Amino acid sequence: MTSIVLRKAVSADLQTLQQIGKETFYETFSKHNSEAEMQKYLAESFASEKILKELNTPESQFFIAWEDESPVGYLKVNSEKAQTELQDGTAIEIERIYVKSSHQGKKVGQLLFDKALEIARQQNKKYIWLGVWEENKKAVNFYTKNGFTEFAKHIFRLGNDEQTDLMMKKVLE
Repeated sequence: MTSIVLRKAVSADLQTLQQIGKETFYETFSKHNSEAEMQKYLAESFASEKILKELNTPESQFFIAWEDESPVGYLKVNSEKAQTELQDGTAIEIERIYVKSSHQGKKVGQLLFDKALEIARQQNKKYIWLGVWEENKKAVNFYTKNGFTEFAKHIFRLGNDEQTDLMMKKVLE
């Protein structure tokens, strides 16, 4: 495998973020949800206006993982009021680490996580937190391996389906 390079995303990367987001979310969750609910979620969650707003939020940062000229994953982190739930000024949230299935197991997720860790340390944060679907065992194991522990649960709605996300955090030294 050639080397993976991380680049900070800008507004011009909108379509790349949409494509990776839709593809990876569908790959991961379509077998557990109806096609109609998946298509509705993808259309709403990755709409141009929504992603552009996120890209232009100063407290949010996106980084795209590139293999040569191909995007293979991305990271979205939030601080301060951009955080989806806790909005704790001493923390940073990993809202998304999305890696194409073709590149899972090739350390792309680890590179993206390490970037989030670097940002948290640069900003002198006390911890990193995230929500992950309890049935996504691969992701739960990845975060556990990286020092995260469960501290709460919350409901994630995909259409009419209520799913349980584990809230996990990693305390930084």
